[in-house]
Amino acid sequence: MSLDKINDTSLIGIEGHIKIWDPDSGEVLVRRRNAINFENMSIALASLLANEAGNTGTHHIATLRFGNGGTTIDGLGNVTYKATNTNSASGVLYNQTFSQAVDEAVTSSALNGTEISHTSPNTYSDVITTCTLDYGSVAGQDSTDVATNMNDTYVFDELAIFSGNNDLLTHVVFHPVQKSENRKIQVIYTLRIRSSFADL
Repeated sequence: MSLDKINDTSLIGIEGHIKIWDPDSGEVLVRRRNAINFENMSIALASLLANEAGNTGTHHIATLRFGNGGTTIDGLGNVTYKATNTNSASGVLYNQTFSQAVDEAVTSSALNGTEISHTSPNTYSDVITTCTLDYGSVAGQDSTDVATNMNDTYVFDELAIFSGNNDLLTHVVFHPVQKSENRKIQVIYTLRIRSSFADL
């Protein structure tokens, strides 16, 4: 094969998963893979590489947003999980009820912040977002985690990463988890970005 027929094509892949746990008790409440909004993610990555700001903000990870509209539960307790809203640039949570800043320039705390992890010579890097909801940090929450109404404001069953430009980058739906005064909840949200090439 002649050299002019060989193209090196770069491949970029993004995969992610979440862990929701109580860092004091060690109890893991949710482990689940997430879905990527590939249109918004491609715009964010290109804008960050070009150091371009959007019309209303920037494209870095800015907030983790929680909602309670990701599942339906019938009278027998059977849970139905809705599809993630990642197929459109205008995707949003089904029913957002809470938002937490995870930009350390805003929060001044690694407990609500984002970092990069890379080990040479791996061809992937991890973007790790930590979001911590402490015992008294959510106004209006119940005192204990024994809610009978799974549609309660702070019974979360969906969450998403939003950019500073207010674009949904990821979305994940999971079994409902209640945030209450007697429970600290921490989300560890990992996005793994892989880079490789293919010979065509």
